[in-house]
Amino acid sequence: MLSEVLPALCLLLAPQEGTPNDVERELKRFMDVYAVVERMAADPVNPEQAIYGGAIPGMLRRLDPHSVFFDAQQFEQLKELESSTRKGFGSVVSVMPGRVIVLQALPGTPAAKSGLSAGDEIVAINGYSLAMLNLDQLIGLLEQARQQQARIDVRRPGNAIIMHFLLTPEELQSPSVDRAFMLRPGIGYVRATSFDVETGKQIHDAIERLGGSSLRGLVLDLRDNPGGILGAALETASLFLPPRTLLISARGRAVPSQEQFVPDQAAPYKFPVAVLINEKTASASEIVAGALQDHDRAVILGVPSFGKGLVESVYPLSEGTGIALTTAYYYTPSGRSIQRPLASSTINPGETSGPAGDDSQYKSDSGRPLRGGGGIQPDRVVYPEDMNRFRIVVTASGSLTQFAAQYARTHAKPAGGIEITGAILDEFQVYLSQRNIRPSIAEWSRERDWISGRLKVELATQFFGVAGGDEVEAALDPVVNAAADAIAAPRAAAN
Repeated sequence: MLSEVLPALCLLLAPQEGTPNDVERELKRFMDVYAVVERMAADPVNPEQAIYGGAIPGMLRRLDPHSVFFDAQQFEQLKELESSTRKGFGSVVSVMPGRVIVLQALPGTPAAKSGLSAGDEIVAINGYSLAMLNLDQLIGLLEQARQQQARIDVRRPGNAIIMHFLLTPEELQSPSVDRAFMLRPGIGYVRATSFDVETGKQIHDAIERLGGSSLRGLVLDLRDNPGGILGAALETASLFLPPRTLLISARGRAVPSQEQFVPDQAAPYKFPVAVLINEKTASASEIVAGALQDHDRAVILGVPSFGKGLVESVYPLSEGTGIALTTAYYYTPSGRSIQRPLASSTINPGETSGPAGDDSQYKSDSGRPLRGGGGIQPDRVVYPEDMNRFRIVVTASGSLTQFAAQYARTHAKPAGGIEITGAILDEFQVYLSQRNIRPSIAEWSRERDWISGRLKVELATQFFGVAGGDEVEAALDPVVNAAADAIAAPRAAAN
């Protein structure tokens, strides 16, 4: 069996130019160690597990966290995933530790056809209780459930009986641009949650729906956007930059350097742009933010981005295995590395991999100083709303969403928008008390504005759908408001 496993290892350890003796010596050392282990270990050694599960992954961990070895089964799953279609049930949910609450069942989808409605709490999926699961476990279970028929156990507000639903997933259109509306007169807001094949076109179409070139400004929200397809990022940046402008460069030790430019036929928008980023903004999103920042085309607001700017290439190996290997790094037009330095070894904790971290001062097109060191540093640091103990408890309990769902069932849709009255606040306070959440008078007074804002978002979601709630939430978001102010400021100064 060893002879079937070693070819993959030998391919990975193929002699580099000028160092054949070093590699041959290390291969012999490995074989000597393996021979002793196979002969003398207390338990039998599985060569496939020892090499595929130990030696090769161990070697790759010395490089960076993103280079991965796939055994034959994993590599086949990777190829299937790349060619698969996205399926789901068509429900928009709020996910909290141990709780999943339905915000909306989209019309015509399996969720809507089954009878799921806003405010329903999913308590179990395929027999797995959600109460003890953390966020990562919940998200993993939800993703798995979307791949095949699933049994959903639901508790409906005001009804102690657990309801059972059997849902069959269907192929769904899941646009990456999920929010597009006017923030203020003339100022639009667009959010992209990822960069997929159609994202550039979706952003363009969203801008056109909001007014196109007649807009006075745009807030492009890339917070929590993990990236995706490079071409979509380049297409998005090209919406705002002149033809033949440098967008990104890629450099690696064994691959040719590459540069990407705005196409000659580009017809960019001219209005001011603000881009929102946070610690979960990564990869393709950072490429967009970095290009617009380096060329002084947008003001960047929020907190520093994640710092993932690497080129990953997938290579098939023998025995049906494969490897995803970091082969190059991305650099913004000013020369800043997007990739943050990574700890490369548990043996030598001080070592790092990737481009060396630096605090060098780079320059934008106008000569404005820009800081390197990985990730995108915002022009203006703006923090999201603080979450103290009371807010965390109220949010994690699901009380806001469930109260809003219950309220919407017994009240008519308001004609003039959502207004949070004293009566609604009093009713919510009683609702909390019934669930053993009893803030002091001082705490309630201190958090009254926050409670009013969150209730306004949840009630807007119930009465006007998720899109309606999104608009209210954006109007209350301190980062979004700072971006709108930044866009309006130059015009106000000019007047």
